[in-house]
Amino acid sequence: MGIANVHNEKLTWGREWNPSIGTRASVIGIFFGAPLAVFYFYLSCTFFQGAFFTPLVDMWKGRLTLSELYGFLPSFTLEALAIFLFWIAFQLTLFFLPDFFHRLIPFYRGGETKGSVTPAGYELSYNINGLQAWFLSVLGFVVCSFGLKLFSPTIIVDHWGELLLVTSLCGNLLAYFVYFKASYLPSWPKDNKVSGSLFYDFYMGIELNPRIRSFDFKLFFNGRPGIIAWTLINLSFAAKQYALYGYVTNSMLLVNLLHGIYVVYFFWKESWYLKTIDICHEHFGWMLAWGDLTFLPYMYTLQGLYLVYHPVELSSLFAWAVLALGLFGFWFFASANNQKDRFQKSGGNCLIWGKKPEYIETKYVAADGKEREGKLLISGFWGKARHMNYTGDLIGSLAYGLSAGFDSFVPYFYFFFMAILLVHRCLRDESRCLSKYGKSWHEYCRLVPYRFIPGLF
Repeated sequence: MGIANVHNEKLTWGREWNPSIGTRASVIGIFFGAPLAVFYFYLSCTFFQGAFFTPLVDMWKGRLTLSELYGFLPSFTLEALAIFLFWIAFQLTLFFLPDFFHRLIPFYRGGETKGSVTPAGYELSYNINGLQAWFLSVLGFVVCSFGLKLFSPTIIVDHWGELLLVTSLCGNLLAYFVYFKASYLPSWPKDNKVSGSLFYDFYMGIELNPRIRSFDFKLFFNGRPGIIAWTLINLSFAAKQYALYGYVTNSMLLVNLLHGIYVVYFFWKESWYLKTIDICHEHFGWMLAWGDLTFLPYMYTLQGLYLVYHPVELSSLFAWAVLALGLFGFWFFASANNQKDRFQKSGGNCLIWGKKPEYIETKYVAADGKEREGKLLISGFWGKARHMNYTGDLIGSLAYGLSAGFDSFVPYFYFFFMAILLVHRCLRDESRCLSKYGKSWHEYCRLVPYRFIPGLF
């Protein structure tokens, strides 16, 4: 199915040029609110057994003063700084060893991969080796802690508060660095966006793909330190639960398993990640710099932290039901992504649900003036709703919360956060697609009218 339409997107991909007053207000709210939320959840889990409302109620009724609450905050330590710097240095070392992985690991996936064409017409190359970095990181942690006893496997949770201060500080420093780099030494100036609002530009980022030689800031920080650490953090939580109580609950095992599957899939499909909104459209500013180093490892792992101080043993039937829901959500999420990935790599010469895929052919003109062709898939999951991968992701996110029972809101934060994030991302993505594809996008929306759930939304 083809539509004769050539659309000039004029650099309308990516973040906004002229943010509205509402957008600027929301950015200010997130900038100050997100760090407070991270510290509040840390205090709630660590000192109030995951009772989300207890600190607020105690303060309201005068049972807890601000000075007493301040006393719960962690202190800065050189040991925590050393742990963090070692972790970053280790991940940087792995990041620059793609050739080494080719020789070392038979099932090596990755190598040099092309990303999507940027709004200004650049097509950047990336060295992909995240799966190997994850494997060696987990192997090294398990061998050195559980095996060789070089350090305790609880080392992460034992320094959790101190590391929160360190990661927050380093995330802010990284944000300032990339802001000044974008202002004075940009990698790809034609892809830069400056809105006129210094604060908005600092928060959202100016550069689309900041690099120093072959080092890509966005690929590294979006994936390596935080997402690889996700697995190690959960392992440390499980070890701490065992150290405290002499056993590991089935809820903790569920959290480790479901999170682990998601992380491994992320790195297994790292080359596909280059085609997602994170890499293609998000500029690199405070939102990603601080978010990758602090918000991701601290807020995405809340179920495990909660279970350390509030252990929950699920009934066997409920545990199996949660596992089934989590695996179904993952299958849903992965299958939708794999359909689009297979379609894009084959140029439409593949089978989806046993049939040749249907699609809309479209053309657009990038900022470099070159006309390019595109295809909008309308078969399989993508013919039922426009963002069915998000639907699967939300199902999996709900299973993460259910893994920790029903005693607190804390384990469900991730689900509600992802719901808001994915709906907002869906709307932003569709706005970009409309700018990019024009009439073809209108035709696609007519053929696939629902976003997440066919017949409902």
